[in-house]
Amino acid sequence: MTYLDTASTVPLHPAARAVLLAAYDEGWADPARLYGAGRRARLLLDDARSRVAAVLGARPDEVVFTSSGTASVRAALAGALAGRRRVGAHVVTSAVEHSSVLSSVSSLDATLVPVSRTGLVDADGFAAALRDDTAVASLQHANHEVGTVQPVAAVAAACADRGVPLHVDACVSVGRLPVPDGWSMLSASAHKWGGPPGVGVLAVRKGTRWRATDVGGYPDVPAAVAAAAALDAVSAEREAEAVRLSTLVDVIRGEVARRVPDVEVLGEPVARLPHVVTFSCLYVDGEALVTELDRRGFAVNSGSSCASETGHPSHVLEAMGVLTHGNVRVSLGRDTTDADVTAFLDAVVAVVADVRSAL
Repeated sequence: MTYLDTASTVPLHPAARAVLLAAYDEGWADPARLYGAGRRARLLLDDARSRVAAVLGARPDEVVFTSSGTASVRAALAGALAGRRRVGAHVVTSAVEHSSVLSSVSSLDATLVPVSRTGLVDADGFAAALRDDTAVASLQHANHEVGTVQPVAAVAAACADRGVPLHVDACVSVGRLPVPDGWSMLSASAHKWGGPPGVGVLAVRKGTRWRATDVGGYPDVPAAVAAAAALDAVSAEREAEAVRLSTLVDVIRGEVARRVPDVEVLGEPVARLPHVVTFSCLYVDGEALVTELDRRGFAVNSGSSCASETGHPSHVLEAMGVLTHGNVRVSLGRDTTDADVTAFLDAVVAVVADVRSAL
């Protein structure tokens, strides 16, 4: 199988695998205990926190580990609302945020800022949505479905001018892009950069009006250690990998547009994640494409991201005003080669033709 779904999850990085078992031997005890094994676990946890904080541009005491990226997002928003209750409960976010953000604000007075056809948030429109009773704003660093990178710096400046804390969902971008400045809270997810699943990161700047609601739980020290090791490794590789993968993505974008009739390549062509490309094909069901590509040995995802339990199409693609069916998201990784991309392109041309012929 050629794995081309790293935007969903990344296989465990060799750097994480190398330290994980050793961390289980040394960091199995409760880090809150004062006996020797507990102190060793605490040292390992503190070191992992410091290493992650260094990559995020934060202080170690501004960083905590959570059970997932989703848990980090929900804790960030709930804490900001609790800490700024006197201000109000209005929230500003975008229409293409991850479902963890949208579900967290669904029962609140929330303004969803629209996006362009490429999935880009207008920074001026976001700034105009801020109000005197806005308790918190939330903006993704990059979109998880089409890869579009958002204008975080401009939005952060607008939020700072209005005294509104900004939460940045960086779950798909940490380890892939430089961490943006200007955030008050930031969420990340270890399995997106090659760490073990079940590890999220929440960073809260000192001075942010934020009150912990439900961030606790027993820390998985070995997993946190492995997550930090993976993040160190991918951060060291980041610039070179970004150039290599972006070049391959450019090949896919160009060749799909040239070789597949009635197709639209989605997202921003320049301001984007270096490893993600999504395209939509007319007259084709996305799940059928994914299934047929899987049979030919390529693991990709449907860009429509339909929830199997609801059957609803992607809210991201709906907000962009593009086709919500017939979508394929391809995301490359450290093991993806030029030959993999060539073989995938040949396969997708044949599969689209076959599926259309069957219809």
